[in-house]
Amino acid sequence: MNVEHFDVVVVGAGISGIGAGYFLQKDSPNRSYVILEGRNDMGGTWDLFRYPGVRSDSDMHTLGYSFKPWTAAKSIADGPNILAYLRETASEFGIDKNIRFKHLVTKAEWSSEHAQWTVTATQKDSNTVVTYTCNFLFMCSGYYSYKSGYTPEITGLQDFNGTVVHPQSWPKDLDYAGKRVVVIGSGATAMTLVPAMANTAAHVTMLQRSPTYVVARPDHDAIADVLRKFLPSKMAYNLTRWKNTSMQQLVYKRTRTKPQQVKDALLKGVRDALGPEYDVDTHFTPSYNPWDQRLCLVPNGDLFTAIKDGSASVVTDHIDRIDATGIVLQSGNRIDADIIVTATGLNLVTLGEMDFVVDGTAVDFSKTWTYKGLSYSGVPNLASSFGYINASWTLRADLTCEYVCRVLNHMEKTGTQKCVAELRASDAEMPERPWIDNFTAGYMERVMHQFPRQGDREPWINPQDYKRDRKLFRDSPIDDGVMKFSKAKSLV
Repeated sequence: MNVEHFDVVVVGAGISGIGAGYFLQKDSPNRSYVILEGRNDMGGTWDLFRYPGVRSDSDMHTLGYSFKPWTAAKSIADGPNILAYLRETASEFGIDKNIRFKHLVTKAEWSSEHAQWTVTATQKDSNTVVTYTCNFLFMCSGYYSYKSGYTPEITGLQDFNGTVVHPQSWPKDLDYAGKRVVVIGSGATAMTLVPAMANTAAHVTMLQRSPTYVVARPDHDAIADVLRKFLPSKMAYNLTRWKNTSMQQLVYKRTRTKPQQVKDALLKGVRDALGPEYDVDTHFTPSYNPWDQRLCLVPNGDLFTAIKDGSASVVTDHIDRIDATGIVLQSGNRIDADIIVTATGLNLVTLGEMDFVVDGTAVDFSKTWTYKGLSYSGVPNLASSFGYINASWTLRADLTCEYVCRVLNHMEKTGTQKCVAELRASDAEMPERPWIDNFTAGYMERVMHQFPRQGDREPWINPQDYKRDRKLFRDSPIDDGVMKFSKAKSLV
């Protein structure tokens, strides 16, 4: 069997994986790398999701890379433009030459004897099993299953005579013009779909069990537009990125310290948009505080416009059952439908739905402790990229890539081949906290028991705080007494 070796194997060619390629080339240029991507194309989320109106819910000055200015007019961008940006980035920096598509990674086995991972993948075209070895494994495969989205058990769904579709598996030929559409859900996907489909559907109903906080913002950044007129694009981009990042963190911290004040401001915005007669208390007032779950962005108030012009409506109720022609609600009301869209969320997974083995023992990540939210106790030479739930994904992905390169450079400098996070004696009795703390979204709570634990002290934390992460990743020493560095056993 022909086995190729690379210093670093990156799994996934989405936002995180393309970013990893850039930073490896820039900060650890002596390291060879390959990016293995299970799908036919790069882009990850932005290649997978094809539903009407698919867009970012973060501004592109922070969702874009730190090294690649976003120059398009819209800062809240649609999926095709984001995908074009990722492709342009990969081509501009030659990252695309290191991507191998249709390589679905299924297993990774670590050997302390040789201080390397053996990575097994299936080459989809031929169904051939291929093998790679690497010194370091960088998981950039995202946080949800690409196989299917999450659909809860709904009584009678199989009895519906119309079309049922999940946004993660959107049919290319779905015709909803003149049709009655019900979108089940109240998250970012639902709030994107409703106004987009309302343009041509007979009517679109957003059916939710409970409301979500919503804020309307322009899809253009006026300050960025001005800065671009007078400054070089890179400088204008960096200033806008700093402004927006600072504002994101400021707003999030205000939700922690003065939740009622933020709640009042958000609800006032909805009331101003929909008018005094609309029942904001029922349909747009959640039972939790802002940012206990993710805040939904409505660009240019498009959802509110659709509600006001009658092409869309919001119903807050529970489903009793679905029959041949629509949805019967627990209130006794019903909604007739031709198409039902189950915008009910994602299936979260740990590290790309792969099997991991360390020196012959299978890894159960729920038994590990997270190291800085990117590595795992007892699992050598492995990092994973996971962004923010309260800010743009790429802000943290960029920091993670920088840190991985620091680790690789330290190992090169010290002549070591193995790095692994190990609990200190003083860490043995740490209280356990969930990997994502103080976040009550159902899609997280359903699977949090499968994820690593975090403690109450550095570096066993995943703070989801950009300012704190910058210190953790950029300023803290690499050899910190927790991340242990050593030579391969075969070299000792």
